Amino acid sequence: MNTSPVQPADAAVAAEVQAQLCAYNAAFDELGLRFRWDTRTLATLAAIEGEREQIEAYIEAHHAHLLKAYSAVFLSEAILERKRLRYPAPLSIQLTSEPPLNRAIPRHPAISRSERLPFEMELPALAGI
Repeated sequence: MNTSPVQPADAAVAAEVQAQLCAYNAAFDELGLRFRWDTRTLATLAAIEGEREQIEAYIEAHHAHLLKAYSAVFLSEAILERKRLRYPAPLSIQLTSEPPLNRAIPRHPAISRSERLPFEMELPALAGI
């Protein structure tokens, strides 16, 4: 069950969103990137024109450390190449990231830095590039 507050309006929209998410997340996995997008991330990035630009904005905002080794253009093109093998079309619907008024947004407990450190390891080189 998707606990994201972004709720697609109908089954066709939900299928489109799921296909996009699966394609992006598979591309990240194939490249050895520890990204994982959900409906909220996709909805937030949908406000930016162009898939490459969306990916670049995400990397710059959430994984800027990668830009020390790779250019944003290189990373976004590598991701898009893999994503388009699974689902070539860009997102064709407009999503809103505003939660419905009657639904609470689940809160995740804060994790201390010492609890996060074991999971923050260096990313491997991009596979297949």
